[in-house]
Amino acid sequence: MSGELHIPTDRLPARGGRSLVHHKNGIVLLFDVEGCLYAVDDRCPHGGASLFTGRLDGRWLQCPAHGLKFNLDTGCPAGLKGFGVRRYPIEWRANECYLLLDETIAEGVSA
Repeated sequence: MSGELHIPTDRLPARGGRSLVHHKNGIVLLFDVEGCLYAVDDRCPHGGASLFTGRLDGRWLQCPAHGLKFNLDTGCPAGLKGFGVRRYPIEWRANECYLLLDETIAEGVSA
């Protein structure tokens, strides 16, 4: 991963929605849950399946391929640490959204 990624306003998900953002090293999945924005890799760490079509129940995202559920707050499945979907910090500057791709939020997995 490298640097930061500017997310144009038209690529941000609507409230309760999701969107995919492609960058040179992969795909990030964005969720708006009750007005809170989350950014995670669009790959299940178990088998690599896309999480885009996964069922979202509150802040729990279920992998459509294997059924594993990830908490968007931690990136981890219930009761597990050190294994989970990679999450990225989001920064707002002058009403513009940026993903910090060189960093991960360190509860689920590390870079």
